[in-house]
Amino acid sequence: MRGLIFDPFSGISGDMTVAALLDAGLPLEWLQGFVKDLALGDIRVDAEKVDRLGIRCTRLLLELPHEHAHRHLHHVVKIIEGTGVPAEVRDRAVNAFTLLAEAEAEVHGTTPQKVHFHEVGALDAIVDILSAVAGCAELGVGAFYTRPVALGRGWVDMAHGHFPVPPPATMKLLAGVPVTDPDFQGECTTPTGAALVRALSGGVEPPAVFVPVRDGFGAGTRDPRDRPNCLRVVLIDEPGSEAATVLLVQCDVDDLSPEYVPPLLEAVLKAGALDCTAMPLLMKKGRPGVRIEALAPAPKLEQVRAAMFQAGTSIGVRFWPVRRETLARSVETVQWRGQEVRVKRSKLPGGGERAKPEFEDVARAAERLGMTPLAAYRAMLADGVAAEG
Repeated sequence: MRGLIFDPFSGISGDMTVAALLDAGLPLEWLQGFVKDLALGDIRVDAEKVDRLGIRCTRLLLELPHEHAHRHLHHVVKIIEGTGVPAEVRDRAVNAFTLLAEAEAEVHGTTPQKVHFHEVGALDAIVDILSAVAGCAELGVGAFYTRPVALGRGWVDMAHGHFPVPPPATMKLLAGVPVTDPDFQGECTTPTGAALVRALSGGVEPPAVFVPVRDGFGAGTRDPRDRPNCLRVVLIDEPGSEAATVLLVQCDVDDLSPEYVPPLLEAVLKAGALDCTAMPLLMKKGRPGVRIEALAPAPKLEQVRAAMFQAGTSIGVRFWPVRRETLARSVETVQWRGQEVRVKRSKLPGGGERAKPEFEDVARAAERLGMTPLAAYRAMLADGVAAEG
């Protein structure tokens, strides 16, 4: 699997992220065509090579039409949905802005729906986030990781006033993400950058072993003398089998009626979990309870967490990174006794394969042929449609 490591040793912003992807091989022509197809107005995209304390970097250049719009979350979501980007890009971009809205709401004591976006609701932030997410997809990235994010020190002027660095919303966005606090003066990490690294990586640190493919440096606008103001991204391949880091998300409840457990599992899976299970357990004071456990890709953490809260009765969830290894697999549709049956084929370590028909197709074929599902499955084994490992 192709992965991407954020290395924000000097912080991260939206434009630095897009610039770093360009430096790592994303074609500028592709980015220009992508932004044009967004149909968000007369936006001009270019890039230039600059030096940041001895490091040759790419800097993103955006020319946008002047606007006075102050948007709410639903305005931004409507814009993203109207661009026609692929579903994966749309969902990741919406997730990033939802995280921004939640952080701003917590800072200002309101709700995400009522938050009035200022800087992060402007066109440049929308273009930066959409371009970063779509650019990663164009480069074939399927897994995201991050090294510690530099915070910065001092004060910064924003739409709401004069704030300490990092601004309150930025700090909230970095919850669960490793950070570092070097004595760098000025704002190193912007809310847009924090939202991107949180939405894409979920704070998951890089694997212990990986193969670097290529890297890129995206320059910030400022050129301070105390550090090279740039973001590095590293495109990687993970050796061995199909292994990746995902998040194990878990909650325990003792006040949820059993009939509501299956809908809870369904809601968590619908939110983007790779798998979700429930198991009985004995909780404090001898109370019988149930543990809900899900495997989630880092970009789906917020949706999965929200589903656990909304569809269940838990008041807290736990999550941590785990390694998940899967066999290389493929699905094909075969004809068996006049019935279409999907068969999942998995390659086994050391050679050979395991072939397993989808149960729903087995049951449907069995009903049409006047057999029990078990008898149909055994017949498929005998006919070579399926092969037990």
